[in-house]
Amino acid sequence: MSERSPMHQQIDTLPALVRAIAKPFDESARAAFDFELCTSIKRVYLVGCGDSYHAPVGAELAFHQLAGVPAQAISSLPFSRYVVGYLPETGPKTNLVITVSVSGVVSRTIEALQLARQVGAVGVALTGTPDSPLAQAAETVFQTNVPPLPDELKGMVVPGVRSYLASQMGLYSAAIRIGEVRGHLTTAQADALRAELVALADVMEATIRACEPLAHEIVPAWTDIPEWVYVGAGPLYGVAMFSAAKMLEASGDPAMAQDTEEWTHLQYFSARPDTPTVLISAAGFDADRMAEAARAAQSIGRRTVAVLPAGEATISPFVDHVLAVKGAIRECFAPLVYSIPGELLAAERAAAAGAIYFQDFGGGRTVDWADGASRIRDSHIVGEVRR
Repeated sequence: MSERSPMHQQIDTLPALVRAIAKPFDESARAAFDFELCTSIKRVYLVGCGDSYHAPVGAELAFHQLAGVPAQAISSLPFSRYVVGYLPETGPKTNLVITVSVSGVVSRTIEALQLARQVGAVGVALTGTPDSPLAQAAETVFQTNVPPLPDELKGMVVPGVRSYLASQMGLYSAAIRIGEVRGHLTTAQADALRAELVALADVMEATIRACEPLAHEIVPAWTDIPEWVYVGAGPLYGVAMFSAAKMLEASGDPAMAQDTEEWTHLQYFSARPDTPTVLISAAGFDADRMAEAARAAQSIGRRTVAVLPAGEATISPFVDHVLAVKGAIRECFAPLVYSIPGELLAAERAAAAGAIYFQDFGGGRTVDWADGASRIRDSHIVGEVRR
């Protein structure tokens, strides 16, 4: 095994992080979502950018199943520029917009929250920075502060794995809280779900131990093709997007995510048949379709690895490698653990290539406007709703 990279070391901290934040995040959820709000809402919009969008995609199912409220995850720009002006006018506190940003300084998410409040929606900032511009623009702040890293890991610039986990835990805590107050869950059921989240820390530890050695073997054999495709459905489409993002950030390799059904309509026809393809499934609602996709990928020569429950027997016969999740997880919580194999693949790829995370922010990635800056934090904010 090669010397453990900074990204590997942060992945190691994730189980302890779950144990540390579960109770305070539950308390934050109780403070942010009071009885009047929980019983008034008719729909929930989960809004963010980057990892803070991938986490809401992964949490949609939890809101449907646990909160008992229709929910839609949507990226900040389409929400603020194309959706917010057309929210249903169904009365006070019926549209809940939860904006997600760990830093609280992302311009597009601040814009989404401000415009949502203009049209009468309740705007909640889920953030680890309670004095940030996003928090200041919110009606309510759901604080998701993350404990500091151990001293030996401080100062490392690493693709975000802890912040993504914190956003997931916050969203799950919100869904459970809303469902309990609305009577969709009994108190006993809600408490059991909270305990279930904490218990997933053990599953995460076992999954890291099982998957890291295999990821270490897979990656060097695939260095000849600098492109990765990640495939998932439902909450695990969010994991596919997040996993592709970590590969881009860690190694700089082109990586993309695709919905399982869309993969069969599009990527199936790629001219490069041996493109590394990561199939992600909790063997839930999507299992039969993922098995068909895996068989199709095998038939055309894709190099495949699947992230699956340990012992899964329907999809696994059609893939080259299985990164096994070591424990039972309900599908709506699956992103919490199923994101780990993708993080490990990215960490291994970067280590094998000797890559500097985020390409050392070079090549015009940090300079002023017109020279290549992404301007995530100081992009122009639209002040009025467009219809």
